Amino acid sequence: MTETQHYFSELISDFIEHIEVERGRSQKTAENYYLYLQRLIEFAGDEPISILDAELIRKWRLWLNRYETINGDTLSTLTQSYHLIALRSFLVYCSKRGIKTLTPEKIELPKVRKKQVSFLTSDEITRLIDSIPVQNAIGLRDRAIIELFFSSGLRVSELVNLNRDHINLKRGEFMVRGKGQKDRPVFISPEASEWIAAYLETRTDSAVPLFIRYSGSETGDARGEHLRLTARSIQRAVSGYAKLAGITKHVSPHTMRHSFATDLLMNGADLRSVQTMLGHSDISTTQVYTHVTNPHLKEVHTRFHRSNTE
Repeated sequence: MTETQHYFSELISDFIEHIEVERGRSQKTAENYYLYLQRLIEFAGDEPISILDAELIRKWRLWLNRYETINGDTLSTLTQSYHLIALRSFLVYCSKRGIKTLTPEKIELPKVRKKQVSFLTSDEITRLIDSIPVQNAIGLRDRAIIELFFSSGLRVSELVNLNRDHINLKRGEFMVRGKGQKDRPVFISPEASEWIAAYLETRTDSAVPLFIRYSGSETGDARGEHLRLTARSIQRAVSGYAKLAGITKHVSPHTMRHSFATDLLMNGADLRSVQTMLGHSDISTTQVYTHVTNPHLKEVHTRFHRSNTE
């Protein structure tokens, strides 16, 4: 009896459905995994998975290292690593289905140098906030966005998906659904609540999204989804105000998230609490901030801890 041949394209499509539906991964993760695994087909062709061996993976890794996008950009070591992570996960899926192929343990990930965390100091946060003109609806909206970022540590994807009825300004807290479809509590400061309320008072529309744009086409659905501000627009706004404030470092919504976490740790918050507030599934992800806060802790120790030899 002839053994059934399983081709890359068919298995990859099944795998993407599996991680999105059965494992609850986000649509963005599914899209990224699909892109990474399609590059395996781009390299090797749509062949039976039985051709996958250590030598083919070695050649694919070399191909990825030399790969150029349509813009002429190469893939960073981190991005290449994501391709291999996706392949590992795909092979685990194949193994569980009883499909004979390379074992996931055969895929070695390249060593990636950890990125340094970029965050804003208290002075830079103040300058950034003060750079936003609040004489009109757009300025009030952007001030509310910046205040919410620094107060909550939200990801930009989480912030753009907020609706008016998601957020409770009186209680100063609400639930947000983050990566992996996991819900977590989010707390906001009285200042952030006040600026969001001031922004909402300028709204005369009935659109559902919390933050909306004020330009472009007005044609859309009754819920006003066509008005929802995009992540890209928010990124441009944050970067633009940082330049106005004279901040020379690159500032993005993720910088605001880093600033939120660093500020908490600098002021004595424990790592587990910060992990929960950031929505990190693994404490090791949150530990990236310790190299920032450790010098601060050493300074505190030096200033306030009395030596036993005195």
